[in-house]
Amino acid sequence: MELKHTTFPVEEIPAVGQLFGEGIKEQTGYKFIVRKDTGNVLSCVTDKYKVVQNQSVIEAAEPVLKETGAILTEAESFSNGARSTWTWKIPDIKVKIDKKDHVNPTITLKNSYDGSVQLHILAGAFRLICSNGLVVGTTISNKVNKHSVYNLNLDKIEESVKDTVNSIQGVFSKDFPKLVETKVKPKHIQNLIKMFPDFTIERLTEYLLAHKIHTYWDLLNAATWVSTHVMKRNYETTHKLESRIYPSITKWASQVAKS
Repeated sequence: MELKHTTFPVEEIPAVGQLFGEGIKEQTGYKFIVRKDTGNVLSCVTDKYKVVQNQSVIEAAEPVLKETGAILTEAESFSNGARSTWTWKIPDIKVKIDKKDHVNPTITLKNSYDGSVQLHILAGAFRLICSNGLVVGTTISNKVNKHSVYNLNLDKIEESVKDTVNSIQGVFSKDFPKLVETKVKPKHIQNLIKMFPDFTIERLTEYLLAHKIHTYWDLLNAATWVSTHVMKRNYETTHKLESRIYPSITKWASQVAKS
């Protein structure tokens, strides 16, 4: 999906109503969030819900990301635009895993108009070996901001993106070596299989049997290959699963490394 298709404007329309024969109430404490380009109602929320326009998110984030040389790799909207996700990769920062594989950091932003997703800023990793591009959640940085009129951080998107970008280098020097050097436990291979939907299990099993899974980096390779080559990029379930892959495998590797 092109970026312009995710930055449509929305408007807030007061919800009016009548209860048990009473007169029409102009102040109900609720409002509708409506797409101005299509007229579709995206949600009905309380007046305390602060709308953050997708366009505002992009305008705040892009200048910071452009300074790092980041490239937009993915822009998706779900449920008629109620939720949106954008991902940028930073090609100039690389960590070599082996002769044929290296990773680049990514920044992922999420926003919603229905309260199902808060304004979310995550740092992740992009594997150049996968031509389709993978967004994997990570513990490099994970900033969540509730859509509330009382939340002043909603006005500091640019600052939050800067903090996220600045926090990337530490994890790239700490977490990835641990994944590469730590031998994987069979129970964690089983845990990974349980994370995936049934229709992917056969392909995941084939991959595990065809490749030597010695380390947690090998396990990450298996998970990311199935996610990018078997699952659909325009399905929200794919994005939700991908947000669990990296932190789960990193956690397992850390547990084993400490034991």
